[in-house]
Amino acid sequence: MTHDHDLELRPTPAQTEAALNPPPGRNGGDLVMETLAGLGATTVFGLPGQHALGMFDALRRSDLRYIGLRVENNAGFAADAYGRVTGEAAPLLLSTGPGALTSLAALQEAASASAPVLAISSQIPTAGLGGGRHGYLHELPDQAASFRGVVKSVHTVRAASQIPSAIAAAWKSALSAPHGPVWVEIPQDVLLAETSLPVVTAVDAAPEELLPRPELTAVAADLLARAQRPAIIAGGGVVRADASGKLRQLAEKLNAPVVTTFGGKGAFPWNHPLSLQSWLEDRHTTDLLEDADVLLVVGSGLGELSSNYHTFEPRGRVIQIEADLGKLESNHPALGIHADARMALQALLETVPERADASARERVSTLLAKVAERIDAQELALEQQVLSSVRRALPDDSPSFWDMTILAYWAWSAFDAKAPNAMHSAQGAGGLGYGFPAALGAAAADPSRPVLAVSGDGGALYSIAELATARQYDLNVTWLIVDDGGYGILREYMTDTFGQATATELSRPDYVALAESFGVPGIRTSPEALEADLTKALAAPGPSVVVLPALLRMFAPTHLG
Repeated sequence: MTHDHDLELRPTPAQTEAALNPPPGRNGGDLVMETLAGLGATTVFGLPGQHALGMFDALRRSDLRYIGLRVENNAGFAADAYGRVTGEAAPLLLSTGPGALTSLAALQEAASASAPVLAISSQIPTAGLGGGRHGYLHELPDQAASFRGVVKSVHTVRAASQIPSAIAAAWKSALSAPHGPVWVEIPQDVLLAETSLPVVTAVDAAPEELLPRPELTAVAADLLARAQRPAIIAGGGVVRADASGKLRQLAEKLNAPVVTTFGGKGAFPWNHPLSLQSWLEDRHTTDLLEDADVLLVVGSGLGELSSNYHTFEPRGRVIQIEADLGKLESNHPALGIHADARMALQALLETVPERADASARERVSTLLAKVAERIDAQELALEQQVLSSVRRALPDDSPSFWDMTILAYWAWSAFDAKAPNAMHSAQGAGGLGYGFPAALGAAAADPSRPVLAVSGDGGALYSIAELATARQYDLNVTWLIVDDGGYGILREYMTDTFGQATATELSRPDYVALAESFGVPGIRTSPEALEADLTKALAAPGPSVVVLPALLRMFAPTHLG
Protein backbone atom coordinates (compact mmCIF):
# COMPACT_ATOMS: atom_id res chain seq x y z
CA MET A 1 0.00 0.00 0.00
CA THR A 2 1.38 3.41 -0.97
CA HIS A 3 0.73 6.41 1.26
CA ASP A 4 0.67 10.04 0.09
CA HIS A 5 3.63 10.94 2.26
CA ASP A 6 5.67 8.17 0.61
CA LEU A 7 5.21 9.97 -2.72
CA GLU A 8 6.25 13.28 -1.16
CA LEU A 9 9.54 11.76 0.05
CA ARG A 10 10.38 10.23 -3.32
CA PRO A 11 13.01 12.42 -5.08
CA THR A 12 12.42 13.71 -8.59
CA PRO A 13 14.82 12.60 -11.34
CA ALA A 14 16.47 16.04 -11.25
CA GLN A 15 16.94 15.82 -7.48
CA THR A 16 18.40 12.34 -7.85
CA GLU A 17 20.87 13.52 -10.49
CA ALA A 18 21.95 16.51 -8.36
CA ALA A 19 22.36 14.30 -5.30
CA LEU A 20 24.48 11.74 -7.15
CA ASN A 21 26.70 14.39 -8.71
CA PRO A 22 27.24 17.22 -6.20
CA PRO A 23 29.54 20.05 -7.33
CA PRO A 24 33.22 19.59 -6.44
CA GLY A 25 35.24 21.72 -4.02
CA ARG A 26 32.66 21.86 -1.22
CA ASN A 27 33.47 21.48 2.48
CA GLY A 28 31.67 21.46 5.83
CA GLY A 29 31.33 25.23 5.63
CA ASP A 30 29.29 24.84 2.45
CA LEU A 31 26.88 22.56 4.31
CA VAL A 32 26.43 25.34 6.86
CA MET A 33 25.66 27.96 4.22
CA GLU A 34 23.42 25.65 2.20
CA THR A 35 21.43 24.74 5.31
CA LEU A 36 20.98 28.39 6.28
CA ALA A 37 19.77 29.24 2.78
CA GLY A 38 17.46 26.23 2.82
CA LEU A 39 15.96 27.44 6.08
CA GLY A 40 15.23 30.84 4.53
CA ALA A 41 18.07 32.93 5.94
CA THR A 42 19.22 35.79 3.72
CA THR A 43 21.63 37.79 5.94
CA VAL A 44 24.34 36.68 8.36
CA PHE A 45 26.37 38.66 10.90
CA GLY A 46 29.71 37.94 12.49
CA LEU A 47 33.50 38.09 12.44
CA PRO A 48 35.97 35.68 10.84
CA GLY A 49 38.55 33.80 12.90
CA GLN A 50 41.18 31.15 12.19
CA HIS A 51 39.06 28.14 13.16
CA ALA A 52 35.98 29.50 11.35
CA LEU A 53 37.63 30.16 7.99
CA GLY A 54 35.91 27.14 6.45
CA MET A 55 32.56 28.84 7.04
CA PHE A 56 33.70 32.18 5.72
CA ASP A 57 35.25 30.66 2.59
CA ALA A 58 31.93 28.92 1.93
CA LEU A 59 30.12 32.20 2.49
CA ARG A 60 31.87 33.48 -0.64
CA ARG A 61 30.21 30.70 -2.66
CA SER A 62 26.73 31.33 -1.25
CA ASP A 63 24.06 33.94 -1.96
CA LEU A 64 23.86 34.97 1.69
CA ARG A 65 24.55 38.62 2.48
CA TYR A 66 27.25 39.18 5.09
CA ILE A 67 27.36 42.12 7.53
CA GLY A 68 30.70 42.05 9.34
CA LEU A 69 31.02 43.99 12.57
CA ARG A 70 34.22 44.86 14.44
CA VAL A 71 33.50 43.22 17.81
CA GLU A 72 31.70 39.90 18.37
CA ASN A 73 29.47 41.35 21.07
CA ASN A 74 28.31 44.06 18.70
CA ALA A 75 27.70 41.47 15.99
CA GLY A 76 25.48 39.67 18.51
CA PHE A 77 23.54 42.86 19.21
CA ALA A 78 23.07 43.41 15.46
CA ALA A 79 21.78 39.86 15.02
CA ASP A 80 19.48 40.34 18.03
CA ALA A 81 17.90 43.42 16.46
CA TYR A 82 17.59 41.75 13.06
CA GLY A 83 15.70 38.94 14.77
CA ARG A 84 13.43 41.32 16.68
CA VAL A 85 12.55 43.29 13.55
CA THR A 86 12.05 40.38 11.14
CA GLY A 87 10.97 37.56 13.44
CA GLU A 88 13.61 35.38 11.72
CA ALA A 89 16.51 33.62 13.44
CA ALA A 90 19.51 35.77 12.56
CA PRO A 91 22.67 33.70 11.93
CA LEU A 92 25.72 34.89 13.88
CA LEU A 93 29.05 33.42 12.71
CA LEU A 94 31.82 33.30 15.31
CA SER A 95 35.22 31.78 15.91
CA THR A 96 36.44 29.60 18.77
CA GLY A 97 37.33 30.70 22.30
CA PRO A 98 37.84 34.46 22.70
CA GLY A 99 35.62 35.33 19.74
CA ALA A 100 32.83 33.10 20.95
CA LEU A 101 33.08 34.25 24.55
CA THR A 102 33.01 37.91 23.53
CA SER A 103 29.45 37.38 22.25
CA LEU A 104 28.09 36.20 25.62
CA ALA A 105 26.70 39.55 26.80
CA ALA A 106 24.79 39.97 23.55
CA LEU A 107 23.38 36.46 23.77
CA GLN A 108 22.28 37.16 27.35
CA GLU A 109 20.36 40.20 26.10
CA ALA A 110 18.79 38.13 23.32
CA ALA A 111 17.77 35.49 25.86
CA SER A 112 16.28 38.06 28.24
CA ALA A 113 14.39 39.78 25.41
CA SER A 114 13.39 36.53 23.62
CA ALA A 115 15.16 37.55 20.41
CA PRO A 116 15.89 34.71 17.96
CA VAL A 117 19.64 34.45 17.25
CA LEU A 118 21.31 31.42 15.65
CA ALA A 119 24.91 31.55 16.84
CA ILE A 120 27.23 29.22 14.91
CA SER A 121 30.77 28.96 16.20
CA SER A 122 33.80 26.98 15.21
CA GLN A 123 35.48 24.67 17.69
CA ILE A 124 38.94 23.24 18.14
CA PRO A 125 39.62 20.13 15.98
CA THR A 126 37.56 17.05 16.75
CA ALA A 127 40.55 15.28 18.32
CA GLY A 128 40.62 17.92 21.04
CA LEU A 129 36.98 17.64 22.12
CA GLY A 130 36.20 16.04 25.45
CA GLY A 131 38.01 18.24 27.93
CA GLY A 132 41.60 17.11 27.49
CA ARG A 133 44.37 19.74 27.45
CA HIS A 134 45.85 19.46 23.96
CA GLY A 135 47.09 23.03 23.68
CA TYR A 136 45.11 24.02 20.61
CA LEU A 137 44.79 27.72 19.88
CA HIS A 138 41.63 29.13 21.57
CA GLU A 139 41.09 25.85 23.45
CA LEU A 140 38.52 25.68 26.24
CA PRO A 141 37.89 22.54 28.31
CA ASP A 142 34.17 22.79 27.49
CA GLN A 143 33.27 25.72 25.26
CA ALA A 144 29.56 24.81 25.19
CA ALA A 145 29.40 25.00 28.98
CA SER A 146 30.01 28.75 28.78
CA PHE A 147 26.81 29.13 26.77
CA ARG A 148 24.55 26.47 28.26
CA GLY A 149 23.26 28.75 31.02
CA VAL A 150 22.57 31.61 28.59
CA VAL A 151 21.03 30.20 25.41
CA LYS A 152 17.92 28.07 24.81
CA SER A 153 19.75 25.07 23.41
CA VAL A 154 23.29 23.90 22.60
CA HIS A 155 24.18 21.72 19.59
CA THR A 156 27.68 20.25 19.13
CA VAL A 157 28.57 18.78 15.73
CA ARG A 158 31.23 16.06 15.33
CA ALA A 159 30.80 15.05 11.68
CA ALA A 160 29.81 16.79 8.45
CA SER A 161 26.65 14.73 8.05
CA GLN A 162 25.38 16.15 11.36
CA ILE A 163 25.59 19.79 10.22
CA PRO A 164 22.21 20.18 8.44
CA SER A 165 20.23 18.44 11.19
CA ALA A 166 22.00 20.28 14.01
CA ILE A 167 21.43 23.69 12.41
CA ALA A 168 17.81 22.84 11.60
CA ALA A 169 17.18 21.73 15.19
CA ALA A 170 18.76 24.94 16.48
CA TRP A 171 16.70 27.06 14.06
CA LYS A 172 13.50 25.38 15.25
CA SER A 173 14.50 25.95 18.87
CA ALA A 174 15.27 29.64 18.28
CA LEU A 175 11.89 30.27 16.65
CA SER A 176 9.68 28.19 18.92
CA ALA A 177 7.93 30.31 21.53
CA PRO A 178 9.50 31.78 23.50
CA HIS A 179 12.04 32.89 20.91
CA GLY A 180 15.66 33.05 21.98
CA PRO A 181 19.31 32.55 21.09
CA VAL A 182 20.74 29.10 20.38
CA TRP A 183 24.30 27.79 20.07
CA VAL A 184 25.83 25.51 17.44
CA GLU A 185 29.54 24.64 17.44
CA ILE A 186 31.42 22.83 14.67
CA PRO A 187 35.07 21.72 14.88
CA GLN A 188 37.60 23.35 12.59
CA ASP A 189 38.49 20.13 10.79
CA VAL A 190 34.82 19.36 10.07
CA LEU A 191 34.35 22.79 8.52
CA LEU A 192 37.47 22.42 6.35
CA ALA A 193 37.09 18.81 5.25
CA GLU A 194 35.87 18.26 1.70
CA THR A 195 32.47 16.63 1.43
CA SER A 196 30.74 14.60 -1.22
CA LEU A 197 27.37 14.92 0.51
CA PRO A 198 24.55 16.23 -1.70
CA VAL A 199 23.80 19.93 -1.72
CA VAL A 200 21.38 20.83 1.07
CA THR A 201 18.15 22.20 -0.39
CA ALA A 202 14.91 23.01 1.44
CA VAL A 203 15.05 22.18 5.14
CA ASP A 204 11.93 21.68 7.22
CA ALA A 205 12.35 23.20 10.68
CA ALA A 206 8.96 24.80 11.29
CA PRO A 207 8.61 25.95 14.92
CA GLU A 208 6.02 24.26 17.07
CA GLU A 209 2.87 26.19 17.96
CA LEU A 210 2.27 26.78 21.66
CA LEU A 211 -1.50 26.48 22.06
CA PRO A 212 -3.33 27.30 25.30
CA ARG A 213 -5.12 24.53 27.16
CA PRO A 214 -8.87 25.14 26.66
CA GLU A 215 -9.83 24.35 30.25
CA LEU A 216 -7.51 27.13 31.43
CA THR A 217 -8.78 29.76 28.99
CA ALA A 218 -12.34 28.80 30.00
CA VAL A 219 -11.55 29.59 33.64
CA ALA A 220 -9.78 32.81 32.63
CA ALA A 221 -12.75 33.91 30.54
CA ASP A 222 -15.11 33.26 33.44
CA LEU A 223 -12.95 35.29 35.84
CA LEU A 224 -12.78 38.21 33.40
CA ALA A 225 -16.51 38.05 32.69
CA ARG A 226 -17.30 38.41 36.41
CA ALA A 227 -14.63 41.04 37.15
CA GLN A 228 -15.66 44.46 38.46
CA ARG A 229 -12.27 46.18 38.00
CA PRO A 230 -10.19 44.22 35.46
CA ALA A 231 -6.84 45.52 34.27
CA ILE A 232 -4.24 44.29 31.80
CA ILE A 233 -0.42 44.30 31.80
CA ALA A 234 0.91 43.78 28.27
CA GLY A 235 4.51 42.63 27.93
CA GLY A 236 6.95 41.90 25.16
CA GLY A 237 5.27 38.59 24.45
CA VAL A 238 2.35 40.48 22.92
CA VAL A 239 4.68 42.23 20.49
CA ARG A 240 6.62 39.09 19.58
CA ALA A 241 3.40 37.16 18.94
CA ASP A 242 2.02 39.96 16.73
CA ALA A 243 -0.98 40.05 19.05
CA SER A 244 -1.42 43.80 19.52
CA GLY A 245 -4.66 43.89 17.51
CA LYS A 246 -6.20 41.08 19.54
CA LEU A 247 -5.09 42.76 22.79
CA ARG A 248 -6.87 45.95 21.77
CA GLN A 249 -10.05 44.06 20.88
CA LEU A 250 -10.06 42.26 24.23
CA ALA A 251 -9.35 45.43 26.24
CA GLU A 252 -12.21 47.24 24.52
CA LYS A 253 -14.53 44.29 25.01
CA LEU A 254 -13.71 44.20 28.72
CA ASN A 255 -13.34 47.98 29.18
CA ALA A 256 -10.07 47.16 30.95
CA PRO A 257 -7.21 49.65 31.39
CA VAL A 258 -3.93 48.50 29.80
CA VAL A 259 -0.36 49.29 30.82
CA THR A 260 2.55 48.14 28.65
CA THR A 261 5.85 46.99 30.10
CA PHE A 262 9.09 48.51 28.87
CA GLY A 263 9.64 45.42 26.70
CA GLY A 264 6.06 45.66 25.43
CA LYS A 265 6.23 49.23 24.18
CA GLY A 266 3.73 49.78 21.38
CA ALA A 267 1.64 46.73 22.25
CA PHE A 268 -1.30 49.06 22.95
CA PRO A 269 -1.99 52.49 21.39
CA TRP A 270 -0.42 55.20 23.54
CA ASN A 271 -3.33 57.65 23.34
CA HIS A 272 -6.16 55.12 23.55
CA PRO A 273 -8.73 56.07 26.23
CA LEU A 274 -7.91 52.82 28.06
CA SER A 275 -4.13 53.27 27.85
CA LEU A 276 -2.19 53.67 31.09
CA GLN A 277 0.83 54.07 28.81
CA SER A 278 4.06 52.68 30.35
CA TRP A 279 4.27 54.39 33.73
CA LEU A 280 5.23 51.27 35.65
CA GLU A 281 7.81 53.10 37.76
CA ASP A 282 5.04 55.11 39.40
CA ARG A 283 3.15 54.35 42.58
CA HIS A 284 -0.14 55.64 41.14
CA THR A 285 0.02 52.96 38.44
CA THR A 286 1.06 50.33 40.96
CA ASP A 287 -1.92 51.22 43.15
CA LEU A 288 -4.39 50.94 40.26
CA LEU A 289 -3.01 47.52 39.27
CA GLU A 290 -3.11 46.31 42.86
CA ASP A 291 -6.74 47.40 43.09
CA ALA A 292 -7.79 45.27 40.10
CA ASP A 293 -9.95 42.36 41.17
CA VAL A 294 -8.79 40.43 38.09
CA LEU A 295 -5.42 41.26 36.53
CA LEU A 296 -4.60 39.79 33.12
CA VAL A 297 -0.84 39.64 32.51
CA VAL A 298 0.04 38.81 28.90
CA GLY A 299 3.60 38.09 27.79
CA SER A 300 5.38 39.30 30.92
CA GLY A 301 7.05 37.57 33.85
CA LEU A 302 6.42 40.62 36.11
CA GLY A 303 10.12 40.97 36.78
CA GLU A 304 11.91 43.79 38.56
CA LEU A 305 11.21 46.57 36.06
CA SER A 306 7.62 45.47 35.38
CA SER A 307 6.66 45.36 39.06
CA ASN A 308 8.01 48.73 40.23
CA TYR A 309 11.05 46.92 41.62
CA HIS A 310 9.00 44.14 43.24
CA THR A 311 6.88 46.53 45.28
CA PHE A 312 3.77 45.47 43.34
CA GLU A 313 1.56 43.15 45.42
CA PRO A 314 -1.69 42.27 43.61
CA ARG A 315 -4.75 41.82 45.81
CA GLY A 316 -7.04 40.30 43.17
CA ARG A 317 -6.82 37.19 41.01
CA VAL A 318 -3.97 37.13 38.50
CA ILE A 319 -4.20 35.44 35.10
CA GLN A 320 -0.78 35.06 33.50
CA ILE A 321 -0.34 34.13 29.82
CA GLU A 322 3.32 33.40 29.16
CA ALA A 323 5.26 31.45 26.52
CA ASP A 324 8.31 31.03 28.79
CA LEU A 325 7.39 28.21 31.15
CA GLY A 326 9.96 29.30 33.72
CA LYS A 327 8.22 32.68 34.13
CA LEU A 328 4.79 31.25 34.96
CA GLU A 329 3.97 32.19 38.57
CA SER A 330 7.66 32.95 39.15
CA ASN A 331 6.79 36.15 41.04
CA HIS A 332 3.08 35.94 41.91
CA PRO A 333 0.51 33.15 42.30
CA ALA A 334 -1.69 33.08 39.20
CA LEU A 335 -3.83 31.08 36.88
CA GLY A 336 -0.84 30.26 34.67
CA ILE A 337 -1.50 29.66 30.99
CA HIS A 338 1.56 28.41 29.12
CA ALA A 339 0.84 29.65 25.61
CA ASP A 340 1.68 31.99 22.78
CA ALA A 341 0.01 35.34 23.50
CA ARG A 342 -1.80 35.52 20.16
CA MET A 343 -3.40 32.09 20.51
CA ALA A 344 -4.47 32.69 24.10
CA LEU A 345 -5.91 36.14 23.42
CA GLN A 346 -7.88 34.72 20.50
CA ALA A 347 -9.35 32.04 22.78
CA LEU A 348 -10.41 34.72 25.29
CA LEU A 349 -11.88 36.92 22.57
CA GLU A 350 -14.11 34.06 21.46
CA THR A 351 -15.52 33.45 24.94
CA VAL A 352 -15.44 36.68 26.97
CA PRO A 353 -18.70 38.71 26.84
CA GLU A 354 -18.92 42.48 26.37
CA ARG A 355 -18.49 44.28 29.66
CA ALA A 356 -19.83 47.79 30.26
CA ASP A 357 -17.87 50.04 32.61
CA ALA A 358 -18.38 53.79 32.41
CA SER A 359 -15.70 54.42 35.03
CA ALA A 360 -12.76 52.69 33.34
CA ARG A 361 -11.75 55.53 31.04
CA GLU A 362 -12.22 58.08 33.79
CA ARG A 363 -9.88 56.09 36.05
CA VAL A 364 -7.29 56.06 33.27
CA SER A 365 -7.42 59.81 32.68
CA THR A 366 -7.31 60.48 36.42
CA LEU A 367 -4.23 58.32 36.84
CA LEU A 368 -2.37 59.92 33.92
CA ALA A 369 -3.13 63.36 35.35
CA LYS A 370 -1.64 62.29 38.70
CA VAL A 371 1.48 60.97 36.97
CA ALA A 372 1.90 64.20 35.02
CA GLU A 373 1.46 66.23 38.18
CA ARG A 374 4.13 64.21 39.97
CA ILE A 375 6.64 64.58 37.13
CA ASP A 376 5.91 68.28 36.58
CA ALA A 377 6.59 68.99 40.25
CA GLN A 378 10.21 67.84 39.88
CA GLU A 379 11.43 70.60 37.53
CA LEU A 380 12.43 68.26 34.74
CA ALA A 381 11.52 70.44 31.77
CA LEU A 382 14.86 69.82 29.98
CA GLU A 383 14.43 66.06 30.02
CA GLN A 384 10.86 66.25 28.76
CA GLN A 385 11.88 68.73 26.07
CA VAL A 386 14.67 66.46 24.80
CA LEU A 387 12.45 63.37 24.72
CA SER A 388 9.66 65.26 22.94
CA SER A 389 12.15 66.56 20.36
CA VAL A 390 13.31 63.02 19.63
CA ARG A 391 9.72 61.84 19.22
CA ARG A 392 8.81 64.65 16.82
CA ALA A 393 11.97 64.13 14.75
CA LEU A 394 11.62 60.36 14.41
CA PRO A 395 9.25 59.20 11.62
CA ASP A 396 6.34 57.21 13.01
CA ASP A 397 7.32 54.04 11.15
CA SER A 398 11.03 54.18 12.05
CA PRO A 399 12.36 51.83 14.73
CA SER A 400 14.54 53.09 17.56
CA PHE A 401 17.18 51.30 19.65
CA TRP A 402 18.14 52.61 23.06
CA ASP A 403 21.23 51.95 25.13
CA MET A 404 21.23 51.88 28.93
CA THR A 405 21.27 55.63 29.47
CA ILE A 406 19.15 58.24 31.29
CA LEU A 407 17.24 59.32 28.17
CA ALA A 408 16.36 55.65 27.54
CA TYR A 409 15.06 55.26 31.10
CA TRP A 410 12.82 58.24 30.44
CA ALA A 411 11.74 56.68 27.16
CA TRP A 412 10.72 53.42 28.87
CA SER A 413 8.04 55.30 30.75
CA ALA A 414 7.31 58.40 28.66
CA PHE A 415 8.02 57.66 24.96
CA ASP A 416 5.23 56.86 22.53
CA ALA A 417 6.61 54.02 20.39
CA LYS A 418 3.80 54.71 17.83
CA ALA A 419 3.64 51.05 16.76
CA PRO A 420 4.36 47.55 18.00
CA ASN A 421 7.93 46.31 17.55
CA ALA A 422 9.22 49.85 16.96
CA MET A 423 11.10 50.62 20.18
CA HIS A 424 13.79 48.33 21.56
CA SER A 425 16.30 48.64 24.37
CA ALA A 426 18.77 46.56 26.33
CA GLN A 427 16.51 46.41 29.38
CA GLY A 428 16.40 42.62 29.22
CA ALA A 429 19.93 42.00 30.48
CA GLY A 430 20.86 45.64 31.03
CA GLY A 431 24.30 45.68 29.40
CA LEU A 432 25.96 48.74 27.88
CA GLY A 433 26.69 49.20 24.19
CA TYR A 434 23.46 47.84 22.69
CA GLY A 435 21.91 50.82 20.93
CA PHE A 436 24.15 51.51 17.93
CA PRO A 437 25.07 47.98 16.78
CA ALA A 438 21.45 46.89 17.27
CA ALA A 439 20.30 49.77 15.07
CA LEU A 440 22.78 48.61 12.41
CA GLY A 441 21.16 45.17 12.47
CA ALA A 442 17.71 46.71 12.05
CA ALA A 443 18.92 48.88 9.16
CA ALA A 444 20.32 45.78 7.48
CA ALA A 445 16.91 44.15 7.84
CA ASP A 446 15.03 47.06 6.29
CA PRO A 447 17.09 49.69 4.43
CA SER A 448 13.95 51.54 3.27
CA ARG A 449 13.54 53.63 6.42
CA PRO A 450 15.89 55.43 8.80
CA VAL A 451 16.73 53.87 12.15
CA LEU A 452 17.55 55.79 15.35
CA ALA A 453 20.13 54.72 17.93
CA VAL A 454 20.36 56.51 21.30
CA SER A 455 23.37 56.19 23.62
CA GLY A 456 25.09 58.02 26.40
CA ASP A 457 28.77 58.80 25.99
CA GLY A 458 29.69 55.88 28.26
CA GLY A 459 27.72 53.35 26.24
CA ALA A 460 28.86 54.91 22.96
CA LEU A 461 32.46 54.03 23.70
CA TYR A 462 31.50 50.35 23.82
CA SER A 463 30.52 50.36 20.15
CA ILE A 464 32.40 53.26 18.58
CA ALA A 465 34.28 50.87 16.28
CA GLU A 466 31.00 50.10 14.52
CA LEU A 467 31.11 53.51 12.85
CA ALA A 468 33.37 51.67 10.42
CA THR A 469 30.66 49.05 9.87
CA ALA A 470 28.01 51.72 9.35
CA ARG A 471 30.15 53.41 6.72
CA GLN A 472 31.31 50.21 5.00
CA TYR A 473 27.76 48.99 4.41
CA ASP A 474 26.22 52.48 4.16
CA LEU A 475 23.60 51.61 6.77
CA ASN A 476 20.81 54.11 7.30
CA VAL A 477 21.30 54.79 11.04
CA THR A 478 21.36 58.09 12.89
CA TRP A 479 23.17 57.83 16.22
CA LEU A 480 22.18 60.30 18.93
CA ILE A 481 24.88 60.46 21.63
CA VAL A 482 23.91 62.31 24.81
CA ASP A 483 27.26 63.41 26.20
CA ASP A 484 27.31 64.15 29.93
CA GLY A 485 30.94 63.27 30.56
CA GLY A 486 30.46 59.97 32.34
CA TYR A 487 28.18 57.18 33.40
CA GLY A 488 25.32 59.53 34.20
CA ILE A 489 22.86 57.18 35.87
CA LEU A 490 25.59 55.60 38.03
CA ARG A 491 26.75 59.09 39.00
CA GLU A 492 23.19 59.83 40.11
CA TYR A 493 22.76 56.53 41.96
CA MET A 494 26.05 56.91 43.85
CA THR A 495 25.48 60.55 44.73
CA ASP A 496 22.00 59.77 46.08
CA THR A 497 23.23 56.76 48.05
CA PHE A 498 26.73 57.70 49.21
CA GLY A 499 26.82 61.47 48.87
CA GLN A 500 29.43 61.39 46.11
CA ALA A 501 30.25 59.41 42.99
CA THR A 502 33.32 57.27 42.31
CA ALA A 503 34.64 55.91 38.97
CA THR A 504 31.83 57.51 36.98
CA GLU A 505 33.68 60.36 35.22
CA LEU A 506 35.10 59.80 31.74
CA SER A 507 37.62 61.41 29.46
CA ARG A 508 35.90 61.26 26.11
CA PRO A 509 36.73 62.14 22.52
CA ASP A 510 35.28 64.78 20.25
CA TYR A 511 32.51 62.55 18.91
CA VAL A 512 31.80 64.77 15.91
CA ALA A 513 35.44 64.74 14.79
CA LEU A 514 35.67 61.02 15.52
CA ALA A 515 32.61 60.27 13.40
CA GLU A 516 33.97 62.37 10.57
CA SER A 517 37.27 60.47 10.72
CA PHE A 518 35.25 57.36 9.77
CA GLY A 519 33.59 59.26 6.92
CA VAL A 520 30.34 59.59 8.86
CA PRO A 521 28.74 63.07 9.02
CA GLY A 522 28.52 64.47 12.54
CA ILE A 523 26.97 67.51 14.18
CA ARG A 524 26.98 68.98 17.67
CA THR A 525 23.52 70.16 18.69
CA SER A 526 21.68 71.71 21.64
CA PRO A 527 18.34 70.98 23.30
CA GLU A 528 16.82 73.88 21.34
CA ALA A 529 18.20 72.71 17.98
CA LEU A 530 17.86 68.98 18.59
CA GLU A 531 14.56 68.45 16.77
CA ALA A 532 15.71 70.21 13.60
CA ASP A 533 19.18 68.64 13.58
CA LEU A 534 17.85 65.16 14.26
CA THR A 535 15.14 65.51 11.63
CA LYS A 536 17.73 66.53 9.03
CA ALA A 537 20.10 63.69 9.97
CA LEU A 538 17.34 61.08 9.80
CA ALA A 539 16.24 62.34 6.39
CA ALA A 540 19.73 62.04 4.90
CA PRO A 541 20.69 58.61 3.51
CA GLY A 542 23.45 56.62 5.18
CA PRO A 543 24.88 56.85 8.70
CA SER A 544 25.16 60.03 10.76
CA VAL A 545 25.98 61.10 14.29
CA VAL A 546 24.26 63.81 16.36
CA VAL A 547 25.96 64.76 19.64
CA LEU A 548 23.95 66.46 22.39
CA PRO A 549 26.02 67.76 25.32
CA ALA A 550 23.51 67.70 28.20
CA LEU A 551 23.31 66.69 31.84
CA LEU A 552 19.95 64.94 32.22
CA ARG A 553 18.34 63.82 35.48
CA MET A 554 15.95 60.99 36.24
CA PHE A 555 12.55 61.54 37.78
CA ALA A 556 12.32 60.49 41.42
CA PRO A 557 11.56 56.79 42.02
CA THR A 558 8.47 55.71 43.94
CA HIS A 559 9.65 52.27 45.08
CA LEU A 560 12.00 53.39 47.88
CA GLY A 561 9.29 54.03 50.44
